[in-house]
Amino acid sequence: MNKVEKALTHALFVHLHHNTDKAIDFGAFKKVNEKIDSTWPGALLVGPDANDDAAVVKIPNSQGLIAAKMESHCSPCVPRPYDGAATAAGGAMRDVVAMGARPIFILDFIGTRPLEEKVIVGPCGFEGKCICGNCEILTSQDRINLILKGIRDMCETMEVFVAGGGFSTSFSDIVPAVVVSVIGQQVTEKPLTKPAKEAGDQIIVIGETGNDGNDTLYRAGLVSNLQPAIALFQEEKLTMDATLAAFETGKIKACSDLGAAGIGAAVCESARFGGLGAKVDLSKVPVRVKDITPEEILICETQARMIVQVAPEHVQEVLDAVHSNNGKAALIGEITDDNQTIFEYNGQHVAVISNHPSQEVLDDLR
Repeated sequence: MNKVEKALTHALFVHLHHNTDKAIDFGAFKKVNEKIDSTWPGALLVGPDANDDAAVVKIPNSQGLIAAKMESHCSPCVPRPYDGAATAAGGAMRDVVAMGARPIFILDFIGTRPLEEKVIVGPCGFEGKCICGNCEILTSQDRINLILKGIRDMCETMEVFVAGGGFSTSFSDIVPAVVVSVIGQQVTEKPLTKPAKEAGDQIIVIGETGNDGNDTLYRAGLVSNLQPAIALFQEEKLTMDATLAAFETGKIKACSDLGAAGIGAAVCESARFGGLGAKVDLSKVPVRVKDITPEEILICETQARMIVQVAPEHVQEVLDAVHSNNGKAALIGEITDDNQTIFEYNGQHVAVISNHPSQEVLDDLR
């Protein structure tokens, strides 16, 4: 395996962000939900054991469906409270959109140190003291104000209500608690789900890719400078509106937002969960910065992006719908009947990721 394959395989199969089942017993939740189903028969359509972007629930005694997602961005709010909180809100909204819903309102929880205590905001925030000369010393109250402004600005841009939340100053850790929950109304006839549906389906990316949000590459030693994900406000709204326009065609078969580990994680998970493979040409991906590398296109966590899958005969209709809303989109690959996902750039292999890496491979990555 090359370094890129190791980084992406680690993100997909070892790192807890994509493997929460290693820390949380989803089977226990499933048993509880099966009991509650007797009270609300068939109400939970997509639950915590579905490996999808958000939950979908049918409102009892009605035809309405709602999608819901909770997201935490605690660590990102240490070096960049404003962007960390804004990307938490924007990311949770994209997860709701990925299920075929339009976000309506958000709830948040902020937990921090007592208001008058000093905190370090910047690259050295986790160290407890600044050694780089580029950090700010703020009060806990000042940091809270930045966090709340990030959430508020994203909600205003996305036209999503801030409906309420919770707050505590009893935390003693350097890292604040920053948690958001987004609720949306289903706009598609049934939930859109992440797993790929059929070999031959075409993969379309909506939005442009940058080289920010490169922590997976940084941890793997593939880049020298850590660049946290930047909050993209108007771009986030543009991508949501363009994606909702694509939904209106009725031709979307699978959908996922692009979060941690970017295009690589989204496509690999979709293929694997669908029992299929994929092939992607990274040179086709719309980019927002010059001199971006294939590895950055593959793995960076740039915000405001979605992946949709459609049958070949419906590609142009979906692209036209996205472009009619001024969205950026491109056809970048297809679903295959293989058991691996292949990423290329101008005909050269960048990474080949197996759906089922051996235990020996996984042990070497730990």
